[in-house]
Formats: sequence, C-alpha cells, structure tokens
Amino acid sequence: MSSSGDKFTLEFERPIRELEGQLQVASNQSEMKKIKEKILSLEKDIYPNLTSWERVLLSRHPKRPHAIDYIDNIITDFFELSGDRYFANDKSIIAGFGYLSKKKVAVIGIEKGNKTKEKILRNFGMPRPEGYRKALRIMKLADRFKIPIITLIDTPGAYPGIGAEERGQSLAIANNLSEMFQLQTPIISLVIGEGGSGGALGIGVADRVLMMEYSTYSVISPESCASILWADPQKANIAANSLQLGPQKAKELDVIDEIILEPIGGAHRNKEKSFIAVKNALSNNLTEMDGKCQKTLRELRFKKFRKMGNLTLVRK
Repeated sequence: MSSSGDKFTLEFERPIRELEGQLQVASNQSEMKKIKEKILSLEKDIYPNLTSWERVLLSRHPKRPHAIDYIDNIITDFFELSGDRYFANDKSIIAGFGYLSKKKVAVIGIEKGNKTKEKILRNFGMPRPEGYRKALRIMKLADRFKIPIITLIDTPGAYPGIGAEERGQSLAIANNLSEMFQLQTPIISLVIGEGGSGGALGIGVADRVLMMEYSTYSVISPESCASILWADPQKANIAANSLQLGPQKAKELDVIDEIILEPIGGAHRNKEKSFIAVKNALSNNLTEMDGKCQKTLRELRFKKFRKMGNLTLVRK
C-alpha cells in the first residue's frame, strides 16, 4: 500500500490517484478535461496489464465488497441460520435463505469483515470446521426443498490453527466436497475476492463456477507457496507470478465457466455497478439451469470436475 494520500492506494495505482488529486483542484473545464483523459489513458494501460501479484493485492483491497455486501444488495428478505449443531457457530461463514430476483435461494458466503473488531469476529475470512459443517447443513436443507444454492468465496484459506485441526478441519472440507457432488439442486459458486486452496473449494463444488475480473483462485496462497519453496514469505510476489492466479487462466483450464467484468480499477471503485453485474450473472446462470433433471445435474457436475487438469501427451 502507498503511504501517501489515500492509505488504501496500491503502489501501481499511485499515478492515477495523483491525477485524481489534481482533478479536484483544477481551475477550469479545459484543464479538467485534459486530466480526465490522462486518467482514462492510465487506467486502460495499467489494469489490463496487472501482474499476478498486483491482482492478488487488488483482490485483497480493504474497500472491496465482501460477501455481506453482496447479500445485502442483491438478496432480498435474507434470513440467516447459525450453528453446525455439533460445536459452535462460525461467523466467518454467513449462511441462510433469501430471494434473488424473486427466486428462492440458499446463500453461503465466506466473510472477511471490514474494521478490526469485525475482522477478528470473522476470523479474517478463514473458516473453521464448524463453518464448513454449517455450510453443509444449509446446503442439505436447500437440497431437500430443491432450492438453488449460491456460494460466495473470499478466503485466503481454511483456518490452520491447532483447535481447528483437532476438531476435524480436513474431514469437514472433505465431507463438503463429497456431499456437494451428490446434491440434486443447482449450485453456483462465485469467487468475489480470494479463492484460496481447500478453504475455497470447501464451498466451491458447483455446476457453474464464476470469478470476478480482479479475483484470484489458487491451490495455495502466494505467501504459503513462497514459504514452502524458498522458506521466505517475502517472495510471495515471485510465487504469485508463477501460479497465474487470475480468472483468464482459470477459464482457459476449464476451472471456471465465466468471468464477471468489474468497473475499471476494481469492484470497490463502483460498488453499485458491481452489484448489478453480479446479480445479472447469477440470475442468468440460474435461469439456464432451470428445468434440468436432478440426475443430469449431478452427472454434469461430476464430469465438469473430472475433466479439469486433463493433459494430452504428445509422443514424438
């Protein structure tokens, strides 16, 4: 982050923010027009050419909309359910029922929190096993009444603490993977920020997997990858650029089905426009899955994940 001006300005955004500062004190229309043209030119040059590490930083932007923001703005009459009926209620996962464009849906989102107290309450978006069990409880309830499921993914990964491991973190995620393949109702997963490792996949087995334009999806966080390869998390930028975390590569490999375009500069630059784009994409995908029989849904979901990562060997 830049230490000058807006404390949330990323280093590669600094030239744009400096011009925006000049725009605020411009003295006439002609000068304002020239500055706006320079800003537009810079934005078109910077954002389409972000490195993977810069994309990671943008996906973590403090002002970026979180799961709760999307729920509040695109889901009506949302009613939250709590607890896993085994241990506790994990507040890093929000789960419940509401309406998307007048259609009943179950919504499960990983929430990072905004201010410090809320981040601690939400465990910085790192679910514990009781969070995954809560998510599965709501998914099974939705499946029983044939209600479509929407999951919103934004996590650096599942919580790796000793208590979480003692309560069966790996088993909870594995159970979710297995059970989600068996559900007979449509599932849509959307990566809105970070999609980190098994923590993301624990609610990410779906018929349609979508990503926001400036989100990331990876088997490991750049910091963890750098720690394993070089014993130095400071080399996270090198790891990120090797991992190719962006949605374009994920779509190319059939890991995801659709990229939702964001306002230039990221979803936080125009939240209302982002909410509309997400609502339209989710509604369109639900409409396309309407009427598919339960057996067909499960078969297509299984085939979708089975073909990921297939390689064609060419013998010389």
